[in-house]
Amino acid sequence: MLTVSQVLLTVHDHDEALGFYRDLLGFAVTQDVSYEGMRWVTVTPPDQPSLHVVLETPQSWPDASPADREAGAELLAKGLMSRLILTTDDVDALFDRLSAAGVEVQSEPVDQAYGVRDFGVRDPSGNQLRFNQPLTARP
Repeated sequence: MLTVSQVLLTVHDHDEALGFYRDLLGFAVTQDVSYEGMRWVTVTPPDQPSLHVVLETPQSWPDASPADREAGAELLAKGLMSRLILTTDDVDALFDRLSAAGVEVQSEPVDQAYGVRDFGVRDPSGNQLRFNQPLTARP
């Protein structure tokens, strides 16, 4: 067996990220640990508890030089650092909920030639998130 257990998502502020992933998307916080000046925060999607998303800041990258951390922070500010694709069973309802909450929308729901209906948003750190629903799963 070989599975993905953790993915790393760069954010500029842990608490702001928790407001998005925990409070808005319903992710569960599985770890929130401070250690030697760093903070280790992991969240799991509500319907996929085996996948841990590590929310990390550029300042917490081990072995990175100050210049590397600064470069990472600049890429993050431009929305070029991380991307995440999530699947839902009702893409239109989720879009309505996120839009009503004031989330920055990049694209509205559309049927794609590659077999999904999807839309895009940015999290508070600028990360690009896409939410999709397989067209075969739609009523």
